Amino acid sequence: MAPRRLAVVLAALAAALAAPPALADGGGAGGGADVATDVGSPEVAQAVKLIDAGRPAEAIPLLKAHVAKSANDASAHNWLGFAYRKTGNLDAAFMHYEQALKIDPKHRGAHEYVGEAYLMVGNLPKAEEHLKALDKLCWLPCEQHADLKRAIADYKANGNRFVSR
Repeated sequence: MAPRRLAVVLAALAAALAAPPALADGGGAGGGADVATDVGSPEVAQAVKLIDAGRPAEAIPLLKAHVAKSANDASAHNWLGFAYRKTGNLDAAFMHYEQALKIDPKHRGAHEYVGEAYLMVGNLPKAEEHLKALDKLCWLPCEQHADLKRAIADYKANGNRFVSR
């Protein structure tokens, strides 16, 4: 490659890597969605605001209404799983995380959150499976991989007890 062309390619690569990552949301984004498309509907957007405000129980009816109309929305199932997990309903959380991953097997947020749910029930091997999935999905560093890796390390450091974040 000519030196000038190489310099242009390297400059473009450096600019791309220096740009703020559009995918580093709070874990809800899936296999390529950004935050704007991840929430997608007024119900999901409002639900995410409630979750961010620490009111996941209030988000559940909004998310349930949305998935009733849009059953193939992996991100909505992921958010619903997250809200259920935060309210302590792990059976419902696992069901929605599994549905999110059935729809979109590359959904990074669902892999992170279901991995954390597995730590909550003491299933370290399953959490590590989802970390391995994120190893393959995140060819550049991604927040979901870093968060699950940290949760697993904390779990091990705390005598195999999950420490909620």
